[in-house]
Amino acid sequence: MPKCKNCQSQHIVKSGRANKKQRYHCKDCGYHFTEGDGRTNDRIAAKKALCVILYLLGKASFRTLAKIINISPSLAYRWIVESGAKVPGEEVSGDIRQMEFDDICHFINSKNAGFGSSRLLTVANGELWPGCSAVVIVQPPGDVARKLSI
Repeated sequence: MPKCKNCQSQHIVKSGRANKKQRYHCKDCGYHFTEGDGRTNDRIAAKKALCVILYLLGKASFRTLAKIINISPSLAYRWIVESGAKVPGEEVSGDIRQMEFDDICHFINSKNAGFGSSRLLTVANGELWPGCSAVVIVQPPGDVARKLSI
């Protein structure tokens, strides 16, 4: 006999059939269920694998993946989060306490006329204290950029 899908109890009894599958009833929690999951098959497993591979290549958003594979964007997100939860975490060296990366290339390459790759940027690099460095990229005010380009 299978275990209860809700409470993992062994106290279950047969409770008829549903869609040509045996149905079970848990005596501990009162949950009705059928054995197996009919929502998965080889085709869905292949779509899920393709979705995860394309996402790992780093060139597709959830919406793009959904259009390619013909699924909903929320399902693509759930598949990728589910696959990521199965991967063990990486070991970080003991001397590194925190790392944060902020990628502004999406903002720089956007169609925002006030900020772009053709604008002058100020880069400040420094070490706040031993073992902690920071790089800050800022856009100078509009009148400073005009004065510098003359």
